[in-house]
Amino acid sequence: MRKDFGAKSYLYPQPVLIIASYDEEGTPDAMNAAWGGISGDHQISMCLSAGHKTVKNILKQKAFTVSMAAAPYTAACDYLGLVSGNDCPDKIEKSGLHTVRADHVNAPLIDELPLALECSLISYDPDTGIMVGDIVNACAEESILDEKGSIDPSKLQPIVFDAANHDYLALGKKTGNAFHDGLKLK
Repeated sequence: MRKDFGAKSYLYPQPVLIIASYDEEGTPDAMNAAWGGISGDHQISMCLSAGHKTVKNILKQKAFTVSMAAAPYTAACDYLGLVSGNDCPDKIEKSGLHTVRADHVNAPLIDELPLALECSLISYDPDTGIMVGDIVNACAEESILDEKGSIDPSKLQPIVFDAANHDYLALGKKTGNAFHDGLKLK
């Protein structure tokens, strides 16, 4: 038997995305968002309300980065979602995180978050809050790569948002091989 919850955004996992931008003076800003994901080979889409300082920055700069939040920095990443850049312009500094300019777009990378997408703005609809970005580059710290040079999720330690319980969860263990395990059912 199933229990109905009504119209809820209960989809698992919801990645915890940290979206970073520069303001007109070059001050870095970042926000925490769970409503986003890959929407094409080179596109990311997110639902972000127009009042966010980060959104205002992106509309001016036409560039941003998206990092996966990582378990060792859960509190700092949560802080970026609790405090508005409109009220606290130095919230990245107060979070204890550090930034460096991205190589491919005019936006900050967060040093402590080892996986990031560098993006240019494609579109933003203030009525729906849907922002679409072109992924210009994906970059990862070598510390999270395996011996073949691929991203190792166990080293990345990404966290996801549990909307039903308002929790952050670490991704679990490997359960299978994509594009392979189902072949035995053919």
